[in-house]
Amino acid sequence: MEFSPLNRLPQDTLHQIFSHLTLREIIVSKCVCKCLNTTLSSPAFLHLISTQQPPLSLLALRPSHRTHTHTHNNSSSHCALHVFDTMLNYWFRFPLSFLPFRSHYPITSSHGLLYLWAEGPTSVSPPGNNSKTLIVCNPLTRQFKLLPQLGSAWCKHGSVLVGSPNQVLVLTELAAIYFSGSTTSNNWLKFSSNLPSKPRSPILISDTILALCDVGSPWRSQWKLFRSTVKDLQFSQQWTRLEKHEWGDIFDIMKRPRLLAGKNDKVLMIGGLKSSYSLHSTCSTILILRLDMESLEWEEAGRMPPEMFRYFQDSSKFKVFGGGSRVCFSGKRVGRLALWEENECGKGEWRWISGVPGNSDGLYRGFVFEARLNVVP
Repeated sequence: MEFSPLNRLPQDTLHQIFSHLTLREIIVSKCVCKCLNTTLSSPAFLHLISTQQPPLSLLALRPSHRTHTHTHNNSSSHCALHVFDTMLNYWFRFPLSFLPFRSHYPITSSHGLLYLWAEGPTSVSPPGNNSKTLIVCNPLTRQFKLLPQLGSAWCKHGSVLVGSPNQVLVLTELAAIYFSGSTTSNNWLKFSSNLPSKPRSPILISDTILALCDVGSPWRSQWKLFRSTVKDLQFSQQWTRLEKHEWGDIFDIMKRPRLLAGKNDKVLMIGGLKSSYSLHSTCSTILILRLDMESLEWEEAGRMPPEMFRYFQDSSKFKVFGGGSRVCFSGKRVGRLALWEENECGKGEWRWISGVPGNSDGLYRGFVFEARLNVVP
């Protein structure tokens, strides 16, 4: 590329040429050489495309615990975010070696920003220091920012929920902490949570927090949906149980339900469809239900085909991740991911995703990453 005729063109001309590419094509072009990477990462080019490029929605994997432990013990290991492009059916990676930490673990994303737990900058933190830090970064532009430091207990027991840029909530059964970059204070706000049990798959939609809690007995689970807001938690107001008589036994027919944020502020609930109400009932399939938060009405969004469910039926555990119009499933000994994706006509389609990277037990976890070049941590 050093001797390419492209080098003779003015930067403004190069910017105009590449501004006609899609974000997917721009990301690929940045990998061609250092010259193009510099050109397509410049503030002038990012400003030019800031109003032109929609985000690129990708499925991102969290590293397995085995991989995370290896990275923790070997500071020379260069971690990367593995993502899958559902349109191209292709896996690729965003290097995270620009982050100056001994170890880091991607957990979630929002509005083009990636959030990670990190342990100690390599240059200043001693190996025995157990403090944890939440990092927010844009892996496309290699910019990052540290949020105020936290104790390791929040990393171990808390669920990290992110909304608008620099709006972060870490939730546990008894307490929650909140950080907003829009306030003058650069500290975490801590307040009581007082949930009836450990929250299962909590989600943040706009300013509303939703979580499933088990209110049953030690011998039989009974899942219920709870709702609160960041403002309510700040003023020590209790969670409210979200329920309607018309819902009937909707939580009783679902085995180990999980929540995901759907499109247009709707809620997805995913779980095994029980064959009966008995305590150790088997499941006939995996069901995806959708809740309209305005009408509080449920509808069926998808049901795993029998030929696909057969692989998960033999698996003792399965994991669910995704959001929006995509839900991914992984299971022990399945060896690939099952994907439910809603098309533009509102119809759900099922397919397999093969070639999953990493050395895992098959229980892959992840989240949706909407790649953007024009967001700053």
